[in-house]
Amino acid sequence: MALQPLSPTAVPASAARGLAVDAQALDGLRHAAGRDPQAALKETARQFEALFMRELLKSMREATMKSGLVDNEGTEMGTELLDEQLALKMTGLPGGLSEMIERQLRQQMSAGRDSSPRGAAAQAPAVSSSAAADVDGVAGAVPRPTPTQAAFVARHREAALQVARDTGIPAAFMIGQAAHETGWGRSEIRMADGRNAHNLFGIKAGPGWQGKVAEVTTTEYIDGQPRKLVQRFRAYDSYAEAFRDYARLISQSPRYQAVMRNLHSAQAFAQHLQQAGYATDPQYAAKLSRVINTTLHLQRALA
Repeated sequence: MALQPLSPTAVPASAARGLAVDAQALDGLRHAAGRDPQAALKETARQFEALFMRELLKSMREATMKSGLVDNEGTEMGTELLDEQLALKMTGLPGGLSEMIERQLRQQMSAGRDSSPRGAAAQAPAVSSSAAADVDGVAGAVPRPTPTQAAFVARHREAALQVARDTGIPAAFMIGQAAHETGWGRSEIRMADGRNAHNLFGIKAGPGWQGKVAEVTTTEYIDGQPRKLVQRFRAYDSYAEAFRDYARLISQSPRYQAVMRNLHSAQAFAQHLQQAGYATDPQYAAKLSRVINTTLHLQRALA
């Protein structure tokens, strides 16, 4: 395999041959943005994907192949060059990360240009920019969502947006928690006769609950150890009712006051839910944060 140049100086023709890893290459991207914004946008997305793939290959190589017996500056340079070439070969494939990144960048640019009340309103209920930045980190660092995940977000988006407008709880946070609790809809709570209980959030039926109840076997963590227990859960007539009841619980219960004070940050939101005892899983906050991250990407794609 012939090695390709490391430092492109023009975009898009020569940028496609390497990674924008130096000041000269980054200047090329900036100049291209002034001449042809759409082409520069596509190249920027490709660069993000290539850099991510290179770091992924580097991590995999260090975890599985580094011996230290014959490593020296020459072998390390050769390995880095090979990793870069492999990253470039795996970049820009149809349906890959670069297409998703490009769509997100294009939507953000469009949102920035749209100063009308309608444009602002369309963005506001979903999630604040600070909350998204808190979870997202580097663009493209999230596994590609599956059709099942996309369908789940699309199915519950309208109900979540309505509750978000009424309560201020970001729609992506609620959909993400519903996805985590149900395994993206694959493990929803059902009544004894098989009917759907529409309980997307795993809310239990305590002594004060006067509605329908579904009894199911679930996993609870007691002293850090998983245990199978039969629990009573609330049952609803619709998913919209489940979203409203969840938001009422989180926004009105003194137990979750700290959660409502941290709607700006998905990570803090998940951590305070765990600290308040929403779930017994000791890894609940970390797992929920990852699912919310995926939901944020899907919600932007559907916007």
